[in-house]
Amino acid sequence: MDANELKRKADSYNPEKKEGPVAAAIEEYTARIPSDMYLWAALGSMAISATLKVMRKDEEALFVGQWAPSFLLLGVYNKLVKQLGKDKDRY
Repeated sequence: MDANELKRKADSYNPEKKEGPVAAAIEEYTARIPSDMYLWAALGSMAISATLKVMRKDEEALFVGQWAPSFLLLGVYNKLVKQLGKDKDRY
């Protein structure tokens, strides 16, 4: 299979550019959560991590501190879902 044939198959795979049922369900539920909840969750995980660090529980502090980027990324996803909605006809 050459590159041109592979590109042609990829281009014709989802011509309507619609999300699948799982993504649509996730978007429906995450759009209900206020965006600032993710920010507070990230700040909370950083505060708990700092507290654990002061208590000399270094491994636990590192574990909880690594949650913050995930919460922030979920917040960005939430914001995009709210602004773009599911399958807007922009294409």
